[in-house]
Amino acid sequence: MHKATFKLTFALLATMALLSTACGSDSESGSDSTSSGGDSAAAMTIAVPADQPTIQEAVDAAKPGTLILISPGVYNEDVDVTTDNLTLRGLDRNTVILDGQFKLENGIRVLEANGVVVENMTARNFTSNGFYWTGVEGYRGSYLTAYRNGDYGIYAFDAVNGQLDNSYGSGSPDAGFYIGECYPCNALIDNVVSEFNGLGYSGTNSGGDLFIVNSTFRNNRAGVVPNSGSYELCYPERDTTVVGNIVHDNNSVEAPAIEVALLAQGNGILLPGGVRNLIQRNLVFNHDRTGIGLVPYPEEDASDLAPDAAEWDTPCSETHDVEVPPIPAADCKAVDGLLKGCVVFWNPYENRILDNTISDSGAADLAVGTVDLLGLGVTTDLLRNCFSGNTFATSAPNDLQALAPCDAAGNGGSWDSGALDLLGLLGSPAAAPPEDTYKTTPEPGEQTNMPNAAKAPVTPAPTGPPKVDIEAIALPARPAGT
Repeated sequence: MHKATFKLTFALLATMALLSTACGSDSESGSDSTSSGGDSAAAMTIAVPADQPTIQEAVDAAKPGTLILISPGVYNEDVDVTTDNLTLRGLDRNTVILDGQFKLENGIRVLEANGVVVENMTARNFTSNGFYWTGVEGYRGSYLTAYRNGDYGIYAFDAVNGQLDNSYGSGSPDAGFYIGECYPCNALIDNVVSEFNGLGYSGTNSGGDLFIVNSTFRNNRAGVVPNSGSYELCYPERDTTVVGNIVHDNNSVEAPAIEVALLAQGNGILLPGGVRNLIQRNLVFNHDRTGIGLVPYPEEDASDLAPDAAEWDTPCSETHDVEVPPIPAADCKAVDGLLKGCVVFWNPYENRILDNTISDSGAADLAVGTVDLLGLGVTTDLLRNCFSGNTFATSAPNDLQALAPCDAAGNGGSWDSGALDLLGLLGSPAAAPPEDTYKTTPEPGEQTNMPNAAKAPVTPAPTGPPKVDIEAIALPARPAGT
């Protein structure tokens, strides 16, 4: 959950009664590719440190199409990339390490440079992010390890046509993986592991051909948490597809965490204000609160109201420069005097929860709820979320799949019977850990290397929507020992 202008106080929920220099090896890169003096930009390779002593100097010397091959070593530098179509590749994922020493801000930051690929390396001990793309069209991060970074591990913001795969993120107070402020995002997260973070995955106001598949989210404060909010552009969050993932034991009381991670703690897949998401064939187990929960997101000092359904399909490109008028005082009447500013409740609408297996949840395996503080007549049954084919033991309200099946009429039963206790779910956040908790999270074991990193051809970043056959993705098996 991006924090640039984010402000959510615990008082809100208390009031809710309803709810470098490189210091490593000087060895040669091992590549037999053309060196930096080559005539063809498309074929150019720069070896670090053989051709250029630092990654940043290699990036500065590169032309579009260059492959930058980085030899094993610890590189105490933060790298900014502003040239299109570069590939930055480590020769060994586990020993090509960018280390911020808890002084530098970002490991590799890609700023409005399209088509940049970063692969097969580690970023650790940065005060903000491990790997970061912003303002780009086309990006890819593969075989990356990001741990003990002070904000996000692997992070894409206001970026489209992207892919994050075969990667690992841990020890971030916000999220191990994040894709935010894009619609349509045209992005894929595939075969990643996220653990010991505040949130395993977070994505504010993102969606549209956005797929999170075949991945594991475990031992975070909370698992997969996309959300809506006007503190960033392009709201609401919508049209994200979450299929074939293993989400378990996201109850950590030791992981670093921002406030929202403390509020979301103990939930597997949580959709605070999410719209039209597909959650299908995920294995979700061992959560203190909900396995899969659809809840409102309360935003204090909101800058805009939640848009009508007629605006959900508007692309980000058409909303970036739209001037937002102040929220009319009348819209805050119900909460005026109780809190500073207006509070907007982003409710979850039209989400489809299909064929998941959920078990061992403290509050409910499946849950949905809303809040209507503004007296707009919004009730749980009008949110049009649906649930079918799921294997579970408990739900809130009771008999949820019978009340709201997908593509069929409900049984007409009571939405009040066993209704979700929102105040109990979100009203007692865990105690905040020290801000520097991220600095002491576990160091990961060795991670799988990119095959044949020294000689593998350059594979460009995506240029359009990912091709994902979600019907071919099966419900994953339960990992041994869990």
